[in-house]
Amino acid sequence: MCEQVQELLKTKKYILQMIGFFAFFMVIYTMLDGFNMSYSLMSQTYGSVLVITNIMVNIIMASLTALLLNLSTANAALKGGKETKGSNLGFASVLFGVLTYGCTPCVIAFFGSIGIAFSVVALPFAGLPYKFISLFLIIIGLWWTRKEIETGSCPMPSTKL
Repeated sequence: MCEQVQELLKTKKYILQMIGFFAFFMVIYTMLDGFNMSYSLMSQTYGSVLVITNIMVNIIMASLTALLLNLSTANAALKGGKETKGSNLGFASVLFGVLTYGCTPCVIAFFGSIGIAFSVVALPFAGLPYKFISLFLIIIGLWWTRKEIETGSCPMPSTKL
């Protein structure tokens, strides 16, 4: 990984940005869980292990998405505004979550408005398998972004001899 990106990630701006992204995505993932099934109902239906697993997966996904966006932002800052292609997978993961974890009436109404008459009615284990798919998309995005940072050229500061 480019040393300049690593140094940028250690600055106060990027640390605060990481915390902000993490908080934002934790709110989104927690809201999506609530739209699907409240944690108390989830605990009654499936047990507290599933609730803890959902919350842990939310924390992991929010952390990795925040890292993905920070890497993409740092890379764009160093390369003159060019975003990485892998950063779009974090957005795809959130969009996938909205369409699968969301409350069934909302998803049916959304799909109906764009002409699709089929939707997932009941998600197994309160949507946990779909979270793993989203987590996989985020990991692919991180891998892709890291590959672009490593193979791309980081501009070196010019030195006068």
